[in-house]
Order: sequence, then structure tokens, then C-alpha cells
Amino acid sequence: MTGTIDVSAAVFRGDAEGRLSVERMRLDPPSHGEVRVRVRAAGVCGSDRHVLEGEWQVPLPAIMGHEAAGVVEAVGAGVQSLGVGDHVIIAWHQACQRCGECAAGKPWACLLAKSNDSLLPDGTTRWSDAQGAAGYPYLAVGAMSEAIVVPEFAAIRIDERVPFEVASLIGCSVGTGYGAVVNNARVEASESAVVVGSGGVGLSIISALRLAGATPIVAVDVSEEKLREALAAGATHGVLGGEDLASRVADLTDGGADVAFEAIGRVQTMAQLPSLIRPGGRAVFVGLPPEGQKVEIDGLLLAYEGKTIIGSNYGGLVPARDFPRIARAYLSGALPLDGLISARVGLDEVNEAFDAMRRGERTRSVIVFPE
Repeated sequence: MTGTIDVSAAVFRGDAEGRLSVERMRLDPPSHGEVRVRVRAAGVCGSDRHVLEGEWQVPLPAIMGHEAAGVVEAVGAGVQSLGVGDHVIIAWHQACQRCGECAAGKPWACLLAKSNDSLLPDGTTRWSDAQGAAGYPYLAVGAMSEAIVVPEFAAIRIDERVPFEVASLIGCSVGTGYGAVVNNARVEASESAVVVGSGGVGLSIISALRLAGATPIVAVDVSEEKLREALAAGATHGVLGGEDLASRVADLTDGGADVAFEAIGRVQTMAQLPSLIRPGGRAVFVGLPPEGQKVEIDGLLLAYEGKTIIGSNYGGLVPARDFPRIARAYLSGALPLDGLISARVGLDEVNEAFDAMRRGERTRSVIVFPE
């Protein structure tokens, strides 16, 4: 099973309506330092929707998806840390491993990662379509496919007891939310927190805040259903968004939260975030907005009150360290994650999953592939 194979994948070719087609694509074997992973679960993430809505530009045709877990089924020359049969989570930010940031243990800060251009570290792709034209796996993963090829260091081995559906979410939404709390904001026990947005990432932030001992934890959303999910995930209060949000948060947190997280990627709510924290507090931008949009913030007020804005790229994760740590917390019961999954679908239902996301009906859909 080391030669070129044909696989079914969800492909975006620039359709104006944001629709995906399920096509047979050709996947070349792993090269030096690479592994092929049989995908068992792939999350349907809002980052993919940015591409489908035309808000982010990527090379086309794009094999969509970047949130994946599966089983290693082939290894290229030079691979040492993984073997056939290993259960792995895929890291979508495939840092270069050579620059100063990587050497300093900050792979999330690597600006040389070719995965941002949907290319493997050597600047190539292993994908082609039925006509022989190159295909581009989104963020160098292409998770919405029966199999993928990724660098060895991007496939993180985990305990086989972690269900693939949960493991896939650790690769993006859960990892991002957990990392924003632990790595970026470094939340301490008894600090107060507010989380704007109760989707998959927002709920992951709430779960991590509960694990960290934060209190109170105020969830903000425009959906009462999402707020109920936030309370189930560990929020102490659920608040509907509105113009008087800052005063309501101040009442619940004794003058403003110690730390606030924006988990939507809307510039309007990002601009609102500093008003939700107390002087000396931290505002963490976790959600990713469309390209080119600007956030308007009162700089004088920010400086005068000593507030800090923190940008969170992939939760400041070091995947080889943090993925197993999150998996262990899940297995111990300290970080319950099963409730984040609201629907399990097949690959042929991928468009319906994105439609449900657009309607705000699901926390997280996960594409489940048969064994």
C-alpha cells in the first residue's frame, strides 16, 4: 500500500455558492519524512467555511478540511517516530522546524510554514485530480478525504483509547481553545473570564477554563441554545449579546473580567472585547476574521487602563507536547469533550454540514469514515 492510491475527497473548485464536490482524487505515496494516514474522522470547522465563502483565498482545486485523526498506514523513508497502525492527530500548522521561532519552541509563530499555502514542507503537493491537474490540500492536510499524506512531525501519536471523533477535534478546535487558555492567556485559578461565542472553539475555551479553575465563567452568544450548551460545558453564566453587554459582564465579574476571549472572528465583537475586561486585564483574539478587515479599538483607553491584547494563533500549541496532554485530560475525565460533537455525518453529507453551520444549528459536525 505504498504506491499511488485513489481516494474520495471533498473538493472545492471555487463554486460561487460555496458547494463542495465529492471526487475521486489521486494521492501519491509519502516521500522522505512523510506518512500516509487513513482518516477516520474529520471535523467541519469554520476556517474551512471562510474559504467556501470567498473570505480567504487558497490554491484551487482545494481538498478541504484540516481537523483530522486516523491511523498511519504507510511511512516514507527516514520516518522514525511512527509506525503502521499508530493512532494519530494531525497538526495543521506544519512549522518549518528550522527557523528561530521553531528552534525556540514556538512552532505556532513560524512564518515560513508552507502549509499556509496548502503545500508540504518541500513546497510540493501529493495530490492530483482525474485529469492529472495538481490538487491542494487545505493547510497541507486535506482532512475531508479517505487518506492524507503529511510530514512525520505533523502526525502526533495518541492513546488508542481516545475516540477518533474526539481526537480530530483536539487537532484544531479543542487544541486552539485549550491553548488559548493555558498557553496564551495563562489563566490561573479563581480568575474571572468571559467567552464571546459558544461554537466549537468557544466551548473548548470554556472547558479549559473550568479545568484551570477560573470563576466565574461568563459565556456570551446570540443563541439561547448555544448558551445552554455553554452552561453544560462549564460556564457559570450565559448572557445574550447586546449593546449593554459590558455593563452586564461587569455586574457578573465585579467590574470586568480578568480575561476575555473572542471565539467568533467578527471584527465587531473583537472591538468590543477590551470593554469586557477590568483594568490590567487581558483580551485574547482567538477567532479569525476575513482577510483585510480592521478592528477599531480606543488606543488611549487601552493604554491608560493597562489592558493587554493577545493574539492567539493555534492556541500557541506545541502539538507534540499539548495533544497528548489534552488526550490524557480527556481520558481522566477532567476535560469532557464528547458533548462538543453535535452530529456525525458521512463524506457525502459535507455540504449539509456546512449549511447547518451557516444556520448556527450545530456545535461541531464530524465526518466519520468507515473502517
